[in-house]
Amino acid sequence: MNFWPFRRPLDPLAQTYRDATPRRVPGRRPWSELRFLVLDAETSGFKVGHDRLLSLATMPALGGDLRVGEAAGWVVRQPAATVNAATAVHGILPADTAAGDAERDVLAALLPQLHGAIIVGHHISFDCAMIDEALRRHFGTGLRNPHLDTAALAQQTLDAFGRTAYPGQRPPTLEELCAHCDIPLMDRHTAAGDTFTTAELFLFLCARLRRRLGRPLLARDLPIAHG
Repeated sequence: MNFWPFRRPLDPLAQTYRDATPRRVPGRRPWSELRFLVLDAETSGFKVGHDRLLSLATMPALGGDLRVGEAAGWVVRQPAATVNAATAVHGILPADTAAGDAERDVLAALLPQLHGAIIVGHHISFDCAMIDEALRRHFGTGLRNPHLDTAALAQQTLDAFGRTAYPGQRPPTLEELCAHCDIPLMDRHTAAGDTFTTAELFLFLCARLRRRLGRPLLARDLPIAHG
């Protein structure tokens, strides 16, 4: 209960999300019981707080299965969107965003999907930071979900991309990992395509890690960053 008399109560959608989403996952929880939400966002640039979400896509994964039928995607209406360097990457034009859904409506549809989920994505920290900033603007609450970067999981799992003492080592790209794992890239640099590709890569890496450990996975086996 919030006893501070001058703090505005949260929107019911935001309060339900907060109540349903702990910041930490117990380390001994079996992987098969964890709910993952694979996510990708395309944005107007790379400056959190200045740039905006242009598109989002999600796909749930549970018990080793991709819930393809529950995948969702949105183009976000951003009246101030312009053609810039990011446009050359994702190809989303101002005319595309003009036909999109209002940012608050997209977030309102996203929040129930986030309930109790571990967000999975490639270089996902930036996507999470952009969503966190948007949630704070529209709903007065930040993103609480733990998240998992498939680049970090690959470095932990695949010898070819293992961490070294070299200070200039960079995390592997999605293209490099998919080429190594023989996973086809689907519509690269679209939110829906990158989400599906990352989801397949995530399950591949989890299966590889399970074989390496010789036992079922637990939450603590994964490089989960807590909110």
